[in-house]
Amino acid sequence: MAGALAGIRILDLTTVQMGPWCTRICADLGADVIKVEAPEGDSSRYTGGKARNRGMGGSFQHNTRGKRAIALDLKQAAARDAILRLAKTADAFASNIRPAALDRLGLGYEAVRAVNPKIVYLSMVGYGSGGRYAGRPAYDDLIQAASGIPMLLARSTGEPRFIPMAAIDRTVGSAAANALLAGLLAAARQGVGQFIEVPMFETMVQFVLAEHMQGATFDPPLAPPGYPRTLSRSRRPYRTRDGQVIAVLPYNDGQWRRFFEAMGKAEMLRTDPRFADIAARTANIDALYDMVGEEVGRRDLAEWLELLPKLDVPHMVPHTLETVLEDPHLADRGFFRFVEHPSEGRLRMMREPSTWSETPPPEDTLAPRLGQHTREVLAEAGYSAAEIDAMIAAKAAFTDGRG
Repeated sequence: MAGALAGIRILDLTTVQMGPWCTRICADLGADVIKVEAPEGDSSRYTGGKARNRGMGGSFQHNTRGKRAIALDLKQAAARDAILRLAKTADAFASNIRPAALDRLGLGYEAVRAVNPKIVYLSMVGYGSGGRYAGRPAYDDLIQAASGIPMLLARSTGEPRFIPMAAIDRTVGSAAANALLAGLLAAARQGVGQFIEVPMFETMVQFVLAEHMQGATFDPPLAPPGYPRTLSRSRRPYRTRDGQVIAVLPYNDGQWRRFFEAMGKAEMLRTDPRFADIAARTANIDALYDMVGEEVGRRDLAEWLELLPKLDVPHMVPHTLETVLEDPHLADRGFFRFVEHPSEGRLRMMREPSTWSETPPPEDTLAPRLGQHTREVLAEAGYSAAEIDAMIAAKAAFTDGRG
């Protein structure tokens, strides 16, 4: 095994997007992540668009790479016993199943801690326990709404909209991975296991308000909440004279000075108080960005791509989902790689973005088929071949039919 987390075993009872993203981060760094699925499999197996084989969709390939998969019917006592036996040798238990459901299955924190007092038990929930929303179902769109994101977009675009990606699942999933790794560090250094709850709602409110609380940070408030720059109706890629688009972002005083000078408007920085410093520019951001948009519209894209590097002004031509696959920087980095999956054929996969000098993440990790590792993992837990056969015959456990 390779990677910084080699030797760490995580029992993964997560589903859909947020939980699998959390545990995939750990798998990418070398942890042995055992994905536990119901007999029908995680629903995310079926939501990735066209696939060569049912249950192996594109999204699943990326969220579950590097994990081992077992399939159990947790409504059966034999399957629950198998989870508890696996928990004895696991370092962590991760789930985004609602806690009440896990308690009914006999897999709540107290039950798992009873077999392994040092385990780190991560519970990812929609709303934190102790609040009136606790126990409610939660999905990405709902938490976007609860944390104010659609109304932020309404302030900047005129229409409440959701971010067109599962941004909440991955943001909170990343926060959950941080919490899980911190719990594992505490277990290693202090010898203590513990229960960790990571709520989507509270995590995203903190994420949003760290930027947008602004003057409401003070009591009494010094100004309404909302960061003017990111809420500006004019904050967008600009259209060039030849109909292309480019993102241009002068930010610090030097960048604005060089940009104004190149546009023949250097005098404005000295005479117009709206643009005198970063505080004034932020307060008058709509006027500032409108002016940038007007200037961008006076030249072709090729001219801007020649001029802006000379000015050392940050810029980028926006990618589409198609063109980012061919980005030359990503090609330089070997970010995309083609691998052969034993059942799914040739796949385009993404590397773990970070680089490590001593414990590099494992390469060429693949997503497992439903129940692919059921026999292997149960055998490691001490089950005999006859016992595994009996569990499969009783439909408490399932394999992919290949072994």
